[in-house]
Amino acid sequence: MSKLKINIILFGIGNIGSTLINQIIESQDFFLKSKNVDFHFPIITNSTVAFFEKEGVGYSWETNFLQLAVPFKVKDIVEFAKENEFENLIAVDATASNELIYHYNTLIENGFNIVAVNKNANTLPIDLYKEIRENLKKHDKEFLYETSVDTGIPILQTLRDLYYAGEKITKIRGVFSDNLSYVFNRFSADDVSFSSVLKDASLLGLMRSTFKEDLSGNDTARKLLILAREIGKDFDLSDVEILPFITEKHLEKNGVLNKEALDKSFKIAKITQAENHVLRYVGEFDAAQNSLSAKLVSEPIDSAIGKLNGADTVFEIYTQSYADIPIVIRSASPCKQAISRGIITDILKIAEKIKNKEAVWL
Repeated sequence: MSKLKINIILFGIGNIGSTLINQIIESQDFFLKSKNVDFHFPIITNSTVAFFEKEGVGYSWETNFLQLAVPFKVKDIVEFAKENEFENLIAVDATASNELIYHYNTLIENGFNIVAVNKNANTLPIDLYKEIRENLKKHDKEFLYETSVDTGIPILQTLRDLYYAGEKITKIRGVFSDNLSYVFNRFSADDVSFSSVLKDASLLGLMRSTFKEDLSGNDTARKLLILAREIGKDFDLSDVEILPFITEKHLEKNGVLNKEALDKSFKIAKITQAENHVLRYVGEFDAAQNSLSAKLVSEPIDSAIGKLNGADTVFEIYTQSYADIPIVIRSASPCKQAISRGIITDILKIAEKIKNKEAVWL
């Protein structure tokens, strides 16, 4: 069987996107031998400019991008793909853009499958969320996004497998934010003030781009919403009860953290909790209550959530068959290499489906 050529259109060449290009270029021979798949990157973009190369970028892609990239619109990408008769198109959204997600339907309608790290499309209002799914079905295209909730460990795939096997999911809970995992693991383990832990997290770069999202509980809420929608729940983000752990009482009038108030509040929370308990910020879906919440809890130190360390995350899936014993999926602190490999896993799944479709037609 002849090799399958896959054309990847990459939106976003930041840390994750650039790692993805380099990993695929370096592993090209492996993919040809193991999967009989030949990957090409005919278009790569950042937020404002794109580099177009019909045969696909090579090892010198960074230099070429700096020298030859031009301003673009999504319609330019669609037109370039049509002019060059590109087949087997996969758009990879490695951005955090709110703008790009509103072009997903245009891409789907013009022959693109989609793989996304970006979680925003899956937290759109439910009618827009469903519109994307209807369009995918209409045009026989795929949309995978395992890395939108974690590094690529198969959390969403596990949920889907259980749900489509007819299993009743009774609860989903866990620590979904690696940044908040670090904050509360450190605060629980060490004799330190809460404000100093936040400062250290910031200095380590853990909260550089998502500081407000994490502290507000929004990142946890968005990931929880994605998980709940995977099992057929028609929730919106407004349905998640978000209880941020930093509230008005911890802030000065100008919005700056009041360290004294913050440290006093969390010291009290730490010393007044039950023995052998630790503080954790969790997302939770409860089927019995049909509720979603993101909140600070006191957790037994010997539980899966209580045992976390570093910036690890953990997902607990409770089902009717397993009763009170959850399926536990724990993931190490995310890094660009692991996230990129998770994207590649999704790309390979779509490539396999394309290959199977072609085999049917032969």
